Amino acid sequence: MNVILRWLLDLFLRLTRTLDWPLLAALLALMGIGLAVLYSASGQSEAMVTAQAVRYGAGLAAMWALSRLPPLRLRAATPAVYALSLLPLVLVLFIGTGRHGQHWIDLGVFYFQPAELMKLSLPMMAAWYLNHFGTPPRIRDVLACSVLIALPTALVMLQPDLGTAMLVAASGAFALYLAGLSWWWFAAAAGGLAVAAPAAWFWLLMPYQKDRLLTFLDPETDPLGAGWNIIQSKIAIGAGGFHGQGWGQGTQSHLNYVPEHTTDFIFAVLSEEFGWLGVVATLALYLFIVGRCLWIASEARDGYARLLAGTLGLAMFVYVIVNGGMISGLLPVVGVPMPLLSYGGTVAVSLLAGMGVVMSVHAHRPVRAGGLA
Repeated sequence: MNVILRWLLDLFLRLTRTLDWPLLAALLALMGIGLAVLYSASGQSEAMVTAQAVRYGAGLAAMWALSRLPPLRLRAATPAVYALSLLPLVLVLFIGTGRHGQHWIDLGVFYFQPAELMKLSLPMMAAWYLNHFGTPPRIRDVLACSVLIALPTALVMLQPDLGTAMLVAASGAFALYLAGLSWWWFAAAAGGLAVAAPAAWFWLLMPYQKDRLLTFLDPETDPLGAGWNIIQSKIAIGAGGFHGQGWGQGTQSHLNYVPEHTTDFIFAVLSEEFGWLGVVATLALYLFIVGRCLWIASEARDGYARLLAGTLGLAMFVYVIVNGGMISGLLPVVGVPMPLLSYGGTVAVSLLAGMGVVMSVHAHRPVRAGGLA
């Protein structure tokens, strides 16, 4: 019996040696919170909670598999992964479906959102290019990397999906920043976007996107229409107070005042039911995950691995900021889910896969002098 136990323990250690346990613990805690809030927000729907748990399981499997791939292999496969990720972005424009555009591909068993692939493959490609041609990037490298970022961003905007397009572009911009690009470049880019904003308003934005921006400036102009989402979400947040109303006791979500309360606005449900304490605890988990990713990036000895781990960590930070700002009325509503809390499969799997890449960077880092890893 002891021999069998030792063999099982040895097998377990060998199978899990590439996992970063502090990072995994924080991710599991977030998933637990997500399932608890989803159970309440969905009206105690066991089917919805079970479906989300299965998606988490698929994401954890992808995370484990990617954590075992050395960064050198990931780097070698990066151009092919980037190119293959572009294909469904083109395909979805012809066969995609969605409420406000063509965001998803119906695979029968589930809906697949191709843009989520770019949240991993674009940081990989940007890190590959910048590491290959050296850092800090020169002008030609900045321009070439900008093309690599602009191509998938434009395809996502054509769906149209402005929120995801901004996140995809941000993930590429973070790679440039971590590679040592001066702040002046980002200031110039921001100035260019400001100049192009009037043209984008008339030629690029859809009517519902214009309504969201106008509503953001003054939700009270249409409280029963376009302003409903922000107003009800802010009411739910305020109703939570310090301790919250209690799990399953949130009136805003259970009476269907909060829109999309299982997806984009699920953080408003958490705020109402668990209050300020629950919000702070959840945000602390996010900050720990981002900080852990940045620490792992700082420990990497390879430029590609360092850029990739840091970019994936900062990308999660932006997702949280955008969704949190959206549900609190500090940013326009752009349809960005809260990582590992909002209901949805493609987002959860892609995010956990990205965390698997970060774990790979940590597990396969070179051993320091003296034998310390």
